[in-house]
Amino acid sequence: MKILRAIFSLALTLALIWALQTKFGVAPPLGKFLNPATGFWQNAESKNLIKDEELHLNGLKDEVIIRYDENHIPHIFAKNDHDLYYAQGYITATDRLWQMDIQTRSASGRLAEVVGDKALEIDRYHRRMGMVYGAENTLRGMMKDPQTRTSILAYTEGINAYIRNLTIRDYPIEYKLLDYKPEEWKPINCALLLKLMTENLAGGSDDMEMTATLNKFGLAVTNDLFPDQNFQKEPIIPAGTKWSFKPLPVPQPSASFKAQLNGNLKPAGKVEGIGSNNWAVAGSKTATGYPILANDPHLHLTFPSIWYQIQLTAPGVNVYGVSLPGSPNVIIGYNQKVSWGVTNVDADVLDWYRIKFKDASKNEYWYNNQWRKTSKRIEVINVRGKQPVTETVIYTHFGPVVYNDDAQKPEKAPNNVPAGTALRWIAHDESNDVRTFYLLNRSQNYADYRKALTYYTAPAQNFIFASAGNDIAITPNGKLPLKFKEQGKYVLDGTDPANEWQGWIPADQNPTVKNPPRGFVSSANQESTDNTYPYYINWQFGSYQRGHRINTRLVAMNKITVDSMRLLQTDNYSVTARDILPTLVRHLDSTQLDDTQQKALRLVKAWNLRYDADAIGASIFNNWWLNVYDLTWKDEFDGKNLRLPSRDRTIQLLLQQPKAKWFDDVKTATPETINDVISKAFNQAVDQLVTQHGKPGKAWQWGLVRPTEIDHLANLPGFGSGTFASGGAGGTVNAIAGGNGPSWRMVVQMGPQVKGYGIYPGGQSGNPGSFFYTNLLQTWKDGRLNELLYLKSANEKSRRIKSSLVLKR
Repeated sequence: MKILRAIFSLALTLALIWALQTKFGVAPPLGKFLNPATGFWQNAESKNLIKDEELHLNGLKDEVIIRYDENHIPHIFAKNDHDLYYAQGYITATDRLWQMDIQTRSASGRLAEVVGDKALEIDRYHRRMGMVYGAENTLRGMMKDPQTRTSILAYTEGINAYIRNLTIRDYPIEYKLLDYKPEEWKPINCALLLKLMTENLAGGSDDMEMTATLNKFGLAVTNDLFPDQNFQKEPIIPAGTKWSFKPLPVPQPSASFKAQLNGNLKPAGKVEGIGSNNWAVAGSKTATGYPILANDPHLHLTFPSIWYQIQLTAPGVNVYGVSLPGSPNVIIGYNQKVSWGVTNVDADVLDWYRIKFKDASKNEYWYNNQWRKTSKRIEVINVRGKQPVTETVIYTHFGPVVYNDDAQKPEKAPNNVPAGTALRWIAHDESNDVRTFYLLNRSQNYADYRKALTYYTAPAQNFIFASAGNDIAITPNGKLPLKFKEQGKYVLDGTDPANEWQGWIPADQNPTVKNPPRGFVSSANQESTDNTYPYYINWQFGSYQRGHRINTRLVAMNKITVDSMRLLQTDNYSVTARDILPTLVRHLDSTQLDDTQQKALRLVKAWNLRYDADAIGASIFNNWWLNVYDLTWKDEFDGKNLRLPSRDRTIQLLLQQPKAKWFDDVKTATPETINDVISKAFNQAVDQLVTQHGKPGKAWQWGLVRPTEIDHLANLPGFGSGTFASGGAGGTVNAIAGGNGPSWRMVVQMGPQVKGYGIYPGGQSGNPGSFFYTNLLQTWKDGRLNELLYLKSANEKSRRIKSSLVLKR
């Protein structure tokens, strides 16, 4: 009996050991996770994260000195390019290794390897979209240039030097939670990160919805509701700017495209883009007499931040700003002579082509009156705990056929992919965007800035510029296809070669303006130019309201300071409310309102039109406006895959077409008017607020009705910010909405001594157990900026330097 009990106890112990070391579902292996020597306990860090120390690393050519300031921001001093980027890779990995890993896994369709089949569809989508194919082509382009090749390979060496020295106890906590280990970095990962950014900023599409809308309503209605320009315009390049080039011949619409518009072909909502702001003011408008540049890209807010602050110094370069973890150089920043920033252009660089296959084998397709062979790319997706999934992706000369037919397409396919079409996307082309930032980091003047931009491909960006030489400029820039007007607004006929991109707009003919008479340049994702620009970039851009507000303020401002630029970045004034609230009030039938509704009306009429955190009127107006929008369009546009008209077109309807048929609800017998829609929308808005937040009062404040939350990159519970009240909205300069917002606020004062100021919500460290995970968040919430420490040399004294790390061979 004793032997049996001993055997049973041993078996139970072994089973328990096995269970504690095994992952079940989403839970980590508890034994590993709770292990006091190697588990999550080891991820706790003190505020004194780095002490003065030396490290010997293989692969360095010389000594590298890194100074850390009070916010744990590294200031790297190297003696050559190789060591500079080696150190950048090494230091970035020490703070953000898991972020770098998971982002490139997402881009390459390898999430299911670590999280199981719940990520299978997103992996399938990224494989079938050709993300890896595009990264391979980009890597080839980067490796052709000696300076870019050096930076990519050295950056990779630095990351791997850190990974090779890791022990299990040092793994970032996400590796322990998800129970997998870091793998060595590859140069293609740098390209994959850039593909992910291109997907985020130039990977959306509404061609399928626009085609369905055209089929349902016809050309006249579609052109009326989806015009090529907003009725209110505030172009990035000031109207009337003269173009100093001879344009190329512009392609003419193809015969098949004309037939499609006329309804003779049966082709098989885009959400408003992520917003950003930038501007630069000339020295003639500033208190110091030198330009000031401001930039705040509005992207998805996460812990850790999408950005990583860093200073990079070596012979020929001393630059400060933010980098993208996973890629060398500074992306937005400044040196002693120039500063620059970016916002998204929203150029149309993604088109869908309907493919006519010869038969079910899909080995050939009809193009230019002959059969042309396809190629096939095998994608093997490893799935944790299950058998690998194999995807065979058909490629045409346009690009991949993302979903062969509706049966293969998931019910909720990302980005509204039309089945049976091939994807032509700028992200697939060979490119070397890294060279643009390598050169910008070293730029000394306007000519250097313009040269750097010629190497940039995607996603197209409004590159803003200011220099100590008193120049300011802005260029909507990227590799822009030469297209006929509205080419790509709808799904195109892939049999007709006239529907192909007809080359490229020359880089030196991308729209640009330098030192305009008004004394400033700016962008907020609105249309790039007026009607005189000879080329087609897109038929739709961001709404005009943010750009209009920025320009109105800059026109009025003089003796501008860094602080006045900071206040403009956090401006919550609503141009939309200014434009339409009087119309809403005028058409509201106030005689039928109850006491609560009357009180709500008084509150919104007294509102100062600012989406401040404590504004009650903002909550009432926002709900009212959204309900007006829904009641106007949702009855006619209730079919599958129809594109809804834009905010600007709806505003135009309210202001200029009060008798438009669209206010009538086609599903009711009695015709509705604009008065009916606005009154019903107001009653619904008040009812919604009462139901969710009680009677009118403090609970109706905008920051409480629409709280902000910054989630962990993998949405891990407890690793985000929790909810907090903040001002701002999608249509304001301070465009905080739906998890998006100012991911990096930067203001740079040019002059003999450049001064930079910046903040992002979070901290330098990607470790939730670190003081530096969220230490910058409160400053960001308060709308303040930190003065950035720009060191001239490794030996410069500063009380802000808290520790040093010396890397040696």
